[in-house]
Amino acid sequence: MVEAEIPADHPRHDSLVTRHRVEAGVEKGITSRQGLIAQGRGEAFDYLLGERTIPSADAAARAAAAHLLLADHPVVAVNGNAAALVPAELVDLADAVGADLEVNLFNRTDERIRAIADHLREHGAREVKGMAADARIPNLAHERAKVDADGIADADVVLVPLEDGDRAAALADLGKVELVIDLNPLSRSAQVADVPIVDNILRAVPRITAHARDLADADRAELERLVAEFDPDATLAAAERAIRGGDLDYSSG
Repeated sequence: MVEAEIPADHPRHDSLVTRHRVEAGVEKGITSRQGLIAQGRGEAFDYLLGERTIPSADAAARAAAAHLLLADHPVVAVNGNAAALVPAELVDLADAVGADLEVNLFNRTDERIRAIADHLREHGAREVKGMAADARIPNLAHERAKVDADGIADADVVLVPLEDGDRAAALADLGKVELVIDLNPLSRSAQVADVPIVDNILRAVPRITAHARDLADADRAELERLVAEFDPDATLAAAERAIRGGDLDYSSG
């Protein structure tokens, strides 16, 4: 069954769409096979959250939008899974906040970088960074250390959907504001983020964009208030409570 054939009212619709997109990403050469495993791990946490955006995640998405609008140089990092799952949505978000898109991979090859960049362009991106890789993130031994000097290396705010812990810690050490989409509130990525968004990327990215558009005419004081009032620890605690609470309905699964 292809994505277009999945009934909209199927109780596992979003999950099936996600699996299909990651599988198609592997076939297209933009997603690594390890990405299939990562997707399964995230899906398990989404199931525990009731496959819904909890209020704390929506508040985090709004704070993330405020950070991006305040940034001097925001960058949206893109890996294989993110490109497979929400390519048009990432382009839309970057346009809404004036951010660069930069491909950054753990399993990096020139072929994958080009394939992801082409995939993003097919979905409306005008410019995609990541090929130059003329700078490095310090204290990071693997391929995600390779970044563009005029991209992630120069950014003051970085949105890192589907993050890994090593890069999350390294970016935090550089003093960059880090916005992380991660369904596991206990992961190191979420724990070190300035704004951890504990939500499915399919819901989170469009939600950040919607908040950015809603806040487009807000003055700087309002944006700074949203940033100052956001509490990452409380957000992670709320996500843990939602997972452990036992008040969710799994009967449709």
